Amino acid sequence: MFKDLYRYRYLLREIVVKNIKIQYRNSVLGIFWTFLQPLLTTIVLVLVFGGMFGNQSAALVNYPTYLLCGRLLYEFYTQSTKRAMRSITLSASVIKKVYVPKYIYPLANVISTFVTFLISLVVLVGFIFYFIVFTDTPMRVTPYALLAWVPLVILFITCLGVGLILATLSVFFKDIEYLYDVFCMLLFYFTPIFYNVKTLKVSPMVQRALLANPMYSIVSMFRSCVLFGEMWNWHWFWYSLGFSIVMLLLGTLIFFKKQDKFILHI
Repeated sequence: MFKDLYRYRYLLREIVVKNIKIQYRNSVLGIFWTFLQPLLTTIVLVLVFGGMFGNQSAALVNYPTYLLCGRLLYEFYTQSTKRAMRSITLSASVIKKVYVPKYIYPLANVISTFVTFLISLVVLVGFIFYFIVFTDTPMRVTPYALLAWVPLVILFITCLGVGLILATLSVFFKDIEYLYDVFCMLLFYFTPIFYNVKTLKVSPMVQRALLANPMYSIVSMFRSCVLFGEMWNWHWFWYSLGFSIVMLLLGTLIFFKKQDKFILHI
């Protein structure tokens, strides 16, 4: 697999570039939507949930930035896994004519989404700069911000593993796309994007279920570095890292076991 990946590295790069160009090809603002979409979405969510959860200033430090951190990571997860899920079926015409390692397609979609996600982090930097310079928020930038790449890498591995599983399932079970949309909506509310789990008034069982969500650990690690300026909880690190590795191994196993039968169903 690694030899093929090195051999087709230029093709992988071309697919990644093509995906980024196609994403905003027919829009007037083009790549600027990478900045505008998270900005506008965050403003809407602040208006909707700010009155209910935004007054927990001691726990959240700054609610708009708190919300944006969670929203960016959640959006990357959903967008990358959905594009990876459709990558095999949308590339059916090429797969039938030319031999290319099939895992290149979900991998390229996850990478291209990750690139646009990194670009969108400029909005987060702008939020942090504004609230530190122009407001009296207790936010601060510390050297721990340099560790923010760790949860992002863990999230990337998770997305790749889940994407490989979904890409395989979508070939044999077309309804998986609709079911996964429902799952992503459920995940939005089970991930602490606009609320704080520790201050949420729910039963202990529901709180444990929320804490068991791997996205909770990843988002919390990222917020610890970027928003709170402190080291993350190591339980979050080991739990999310273990989950990401399991997803990658499981996704690779399922994908390579079934990839020879793709041609019969696409």
